[in-house]
Amino acid sequence: MKLLYEGKTKNVFELDNERCLLEFKDDVTGENGRIDPGANTVYGKLEGKGKQALKMSTYYFELLHQQGIPTQYLKTELEKNHMVVKKAEPFGKGLEVVCRFKAYGSFLRRYALYTKEFQPLDALIEITLKDDLRGDPLINDDALIQLGLVNPPELKSIKEMAGKIAKIIKDDLAESGLDLIDIKFEFGKAGGEIILIDDISGDNMRVFKDGHQVSPLELSDMVGKNK
Repeated sequence: MKLLYEGKTKNVFELDNERCLLEFKDDVTGENGRIDPGANTVYGKLEGKGKQALKMSTYYFELLHQQGIPTQYLKTELEKNHMVVKKAEPFGKGLEVVCRFKAYGSFLRRYALYTKEFQPLDALIEITLKDDLRGDPLINDDALIQLGLVNPPELKSIKEMAGKIAKIIKDDLAESGLDLIDIKFEFGKAGGEIILIDDISGDNMRVFKDGHQVSPLELSDMVGKNK
């Protein structure tokens, strides 16, 4: 297989002209001595985290499929830590779409003069460029369009899809007593259709329970337990 991309928590391989393979790793991101899904550096490894992230992603992709949400997911090979997906073209070199339900992380740092930690937010959507070198800079709607990364209808669809998917996941987590603070998505196009790509795991969301942040490994054990 041809390695297309080596990421912090996953590797992407080409299977053929229509499919790719995602290999889930045990690496976790973090900074300042703690695990943080919003960080751009690898903090260390958690044994078994890759398999747990794959199980969680599979659970949510199948849940979204039941809701009629288009994704790149095809199947999971759990024993190998592999997910087979549709090949998709990202927007630009990759956009990260963040849906926020409470003020935390980089949002809190940027707007500390006007907000406080855990202030409720109404599924607020922010978009950043996938660019580790420049700290994944925030980009506004006008810049996205004028730089040719998306057109207006695409941008509208991406934001609507992100909000809808985030609400589905938030409600599901709430059934296990878990509070979704924020979640990060990636979207691409396959066959001219906008679809959700990448994964849906503790690597790209912040979740709290009883006032404490839940680690990616713990989170995957809690998801779907009440189903």
